[in-house]
Amino acid sequence: MKTAVIVFPGSNCDRDLAVALREVTGTEPAMVWHGETDLPEGVGLVAVPGGFSYGDYLRSGAIAARSPVMRAVVEGANKGLPVLGVCNGFQVLTEAGLLPGALMRNAGLNFVCRDVPLVVDNAQTSFTARYEAGETIRVPVAHHDGNYFADAETLDRLEGEGRVAFRYGEDVNGSARNIAGLINAAGNVLGMMPHPERRIEGAHGGTDGRRLFEGLVEAVGA
Repeated sequence: MKTAVIVFPGSNCDRDLAVALREVTGTEPAMVWHGETDLPEGVGLVAVPGGFSYGDYLRSGAIAARSPVMRAVVEGANKGLPVLGVCNGFQVLTEAGLLPGALMRNAGLNFVCRDVPLVVDNAQTSFTARYEAGETIRVPVAHHDGNYFADAETLDRLEGEGRVAFRYGEDVNGSARNIAGLINAAGNVLGMMPHPERRIEGAHGGTDGRRLFEGLVEAVGA
């Protein structure tokens, strides 16, 4: 499967995502610079990485969401192209309007960098097909603005529609209802704050993150 990783000025997790995609698909992903106006032809998955796009100037993800390449990503997503946004990528997806809500400063105003428990809330998506509903996995986080916020009506709707993919198994950053990952209404866009690409082999301390990529690749291939 052909994949692509978007690269912004300030991205520092793009190579991590590229390694994960290469290990799972067996094919080197295309690294697409933010100034490009089109995605590679035939791409089956786009990944928006973590880091500090544009130095988090103005607001995390706000400038990156308006870069030329993101117009192509949004257009592709609206046509069913699978899109994964991790950490800053999650912020970019909310700023681009592909996911609701916003990511705010952590409740303790501290940068959080450690392994955390994640509870799989919805295992019936392309992104979570290799997990069991209610299963607890461990994935690293590394963020300062990971506090997911939305109004109560939006949160009720997201939960009612089964769009919460992952929740934190403990209070990590004060996010509303411990939401750690969301999918869009069509099920082809996932934004998550933890880093599954940092948990894909035994040397990382486990393979809980690898299953996300494996299930997604299998679903897209099918």
